[in-house]
Amino acid sequence: MCRCDFDLPAREYELNRLRDESQAPDLWDDPKRAQNVMRSVSRIENLLTTWQRLESSSEDISAMLELAAEGDEEERAALLEEASEDLAALERDYEALELTLTLGGEYDAKNAILSIHAGAGGTEANDWSEMLLRMYLRWAEYRGFKTEILSVSAGDEVGIKSVELEIQGDYAYGLLRSERGVHRLVRLSPYNSANTRQTTFALVEVVPEADEDVAIEINTDDLRIDTYRAGGHGGQNVQKNDTAVRITHIPSGIVVTCQNERSQLQNREQAMVVLKSRLLEREIARVEEERAKIKGVHVEAGWGNQIRSYVLHPYKMVKDLRTEVETSDTGAVLDGKIDDFIMGYLRQQVGTEGDAA
Repeated sequence: MCRCDFDLPAREYELNRLRDESQAPDLWDDPKRAQNVMRSVSRIENLLTTWQRLESSSEDISAMLELAAEGDEEERAALLEEASEDLAALERDYEALELTLTLGGEYDAKNAILSIHAGAGGTEANDWSEMLLRMYLRWAEYRGFKTEILSVSAGDEVGIKSVELEIQGDYAYGLLRSERGVHRLVRLSPYNSANTRQTTFALVEVVPEADEDVAIEINTDDLRIDTYRAGGHGGQNVQKNDTAVRITHIPSGIVVTCQNERSQLQNREQAMVVLKSRLLEREIARVEEERAKIKGVHVEAGWGNQIRSYVLHPYKMVKDLRTEVETSDTGAVLDGKIDDFIMGYLRQQVGTEGDAA
């Protein structure tokens, strides 16, 4: 049963407001703002269309059951079979809508910036980080989301030490916030001669991409900006000039880099977006800390908080330690099929919030 409210009048009002905004003559003077508006219009239109289709399907099934009650045995059997199939389809659509409605947080609909950091373990940890990067890239591909690697620090031999990835798509942050925390891998290592079992860790961080409508003020006097030559995967130089940008926010100690764009100005602009996003995440964490006093539940995406284990030896199992969702199909998970884990987390969060209320 869906525990989220579908406020139809409120959503219709918001859609009309956004449609009016989309007609503003100066909208496309700011392409990013225009894209956000148009994406919001499309998202709410899809939601309303889904809701209307569910209502219509529900009415059709009710009418079919009434006809079955009046028909002879053969007609009744045929109508009941058809109604059963339609009801199964209705339940699937309803579950999909329920998932969308759980993503009602202030920033859930935004794009996401996902970072992966290798833990201790050198080559093994760097390889694990690259495996996770591939997993998220494949997941985004399945969903039709656009991805862009903003910065990457390559491992000395293989893999990556860290990477920052922008994921653009409806509810990207709302879905991926379930991935924040430490991911643990257990397997036979391909990087030692004894081929012994190794355990390694990587930290995944996810923040909502901050755009113009997010009120985060940054004082330029608080910034130290350095430029350097961008390096590619494996250490090769991508640019001959100092196009990569590193920005340090002195009061918070946050450091962000961007090296993907071809010009220093573009990298600086993108790095500022990432910095604003990280400061936004700090504000979100502060609010969550206050709510934790009431809810009694809060897990920070830090090194002490393992959320999921991926075991490839001596047996195959991926298990989420928060929700108990698990599967033995490790290959599918590492190939990006992680929606069961995401949905398990979101449903758990809805239950927790409902209990706290």
